Amino acid sequence: MKQTPMTRRLGEQLREKLGYILLFEISDPRLELVTLTGVEVSQDRSFARVFVSCEGDRYEEVLDVLNAAKGRIRGLLARSLDWRVTPELQFKIDRSTDEAEAISRALENVPATLAVEKDEFGYPIEDADVEKDMSDEQ
Repeated sequence: MKQTPMTRRLGEQLREKLGYILLFEISDPRLELVTLTGVEVSQDRSFARVFVSCEGDRYEEVLDVLNAAKGRIRGLLARSLDWRVTPELQFKIDRSTDEAEAISRALENVPATLAVEKDEFGYPIEDADVEKDMSDEQ
């Protein structure tokens, strides 16, 4: 969906209202530790894509709960928003946190060869010292 400054502002407003509704109005324990990471609103405000994040093993369960409560959430939104049209909601899992975690884990596993000091050509300096020692011994 193409986002303009106006739709970004509307998305932030909608995200705040949805956060309040999920936290205080919808009392489903399966929605604990669910984070709204973003909302994209269409130009005419008739459709909104809501991105949520949670633990990786709960993706399907959270989507099922949110889709089952979609009508109630939309009704509560209609009362809290001053928009002429209440948007149709589509919930999607935001997997960017999983990707960031995978990158973080990959960066923690630094190969030992990166710690070796190298000359300007990229060759290990320690090898030069070893060769020098070997030539001195001969």
